[in-house]
Amino acid sequence: MTGEAVAGVGDAIAVERALAELRAGRPVFVAGGDGALVIAAETLDDRALALLNGLAQGRARLILPAARLRRLGLDRSQAGAVALPVIDLQRVEALALRVDARIDAPVSPATPVDEEALELLRLSLLLPAALIVPTQGAPEGALSVPGSAVRAYRADQASRLAIVSRAPVPLEGARDTEFVVFRGGEGLRDQVAIMVGRPDLSGPVPVRLHSACLTGDLFGSLKCDCGDQLRDTVRWMAENEGGILLYLDQEGRGNGLANKIRAYGLQARGFDTYDADEALGFGLDGRRFDFAARMLRLLGVRSVRVLTNNPEKIGALRAAGLDVASDERVVGRRTPENVSYLAAKRDRAGHFIDLDAAVLAPTQG
Repeated sequence: MTGEAVAGVGDAIAVERALAELRAGRPVFVAGGDGALVIAAETLDDRALALLNGLAQGRARLILPAARLRRLGLDRSQAGAVALPVIDLQRVEALALRVDARIDAPVSPATPVDEEALELLRLSLLLPAALIVPTQGAPEGALSVPGSAVRAYRADQASRLAIVSRAPVPLEGARDTEFVVFRGGEGLRDQVAIMVGRPDLSGPVPVRLHSACLTGDLFGSLKCDCGDQLRDTVRWMAENEGGILLYLDQEGRGNGLANKIRAYGLQARGFDTYDADEALGFGLDGRRFDFAARMLRLLGVRSVRVLTNNPEKIGALRAAGLDVASDERVVGRRTPENVSYLAAKRDRAGHFIDLDAAVLAPTQG
């Protein structure tokens, strides 16, 4: 692989290759304007450190999102850059991840390439802390990706969404069910629509946008109500006129499984769900739902009854041009382990949650 973008490949492919490189701990060159070499702070090791210090000549910088800067003690609403005259692993780790760290140098406004670097890390489901080394072109062996392609990638993926397979999959309590798999939407991940029963597509269709939750959906975690919402919604659709559940690969509110478990570790130390995400550099919610609206359109849906407690999902479907005929609540169990989580979603993100309506489940030993 040369230092120039591979001839003939599309911008989306260049971004996808860059995501794979970053997840593997290899730097990529973001081209356009003031180009720079980018690597995820969490993947920095001694080998990369030696390479980057040799290229940086004292000009490296660490890019942190506004949420992480606030955790470090700065009142910021935009990402910023911390100068790294020498790239020191311990300093980078502290600024990027340590809970009790405080900012130790002036912070400059982020440049366009800095923002593009953070977007690449979010798409890669890596910690949003980017090490930037300005260079004149891509070094030998580094993949190059246009910054404009990074900025356009999410919208481009939503527009390219397509059905790639479908088949009947009978479920417990919902035997007349079809799974429809879509390619695209979020990075290299596939998305699934579960068609329950035979919903009338000519009128408002009961729809739930359900973000994947490995711990709750599969293992029955008591820390959230996700598994209850998933199973109860499918059961309700089967017992009524049918409906569509979109199962979206957006683990951890779009932050990825590794970062979700990092946040769980902070929650075990007393952080609420949103403070834990902010300590890691994430905002209230990293998910986007524009591609969910396109999934529904490809299925022939034009009007929906949204089964959700999240006003962002309702607003996103409306903004995408779907007719939202109504929105209805989905109530899960209230457990001693999830009551503070539910309260945080209600109080800090505006979710429509009535804690008194949720049935208190006993602690399970």
